[in-house]
Amino acid sequence: MKSNLLMNFTVDKETSTVNVKREFNASLANVWSAWTEPEILDQWWAPAPWKSKTKRMEFKEGGQRLYAMVGPAGEEHWAVADFTSITPKTNFKYLDAFSDSEGNLNAAFPRSDWNVSFAEQGDSTIVDIAIKHENLSDLEKIIKMGFKEGFTIALEGLDAVFTSNSSKNKKDA
Repeated sequence: MKSNLLMNFTVDKETSTVNVKREFNASLANVWSAWTEPEILDQWWAPAPWKSKTKRMEFKEGGQRLYAMVGPAGEEHWAVADFTSITPKTNFKYLDAFSDSEGNLNAAFPRSDWNVSFAEQGDSTIVDIAIKHENLSDLEKIIKMGFKEGFTIALEGLDAVFTSNSSKNKKDA
């Protein structure tokens, strides 16, 4: 089922930035929770059939999320997000990097600087994401690894979380 929700994915080679603008059929509070609470993040952050597994998360400035993408055969790819700025229900920023299971950075891969903004628009919420890379070759490396396809699948997984939660809420009513 193809969604009619807004999804823009653009690459700005001059600034080495990926911009993703995505609409969700959910309230601002629910979308914010889905991006900031590990129990919900783990339901959608990895592109299916992969799963996300948070080892630890402290959502605060100076805090960190250490998580793995776990593949169908049990393989694990670890990553760390270092939160640099948080404005509740509006925006948060973090530095993202591949790491080992203890959070030690993998220097073979570039870090990216994520800036994630949230805005309510009628019955839906727009998430506007800018992912800045140090240079164009770092950006191209992530794109070649399938970032666009993987992130698109993960965001569709978040749609499914909202759909399943709204049908659960209807049953509870």
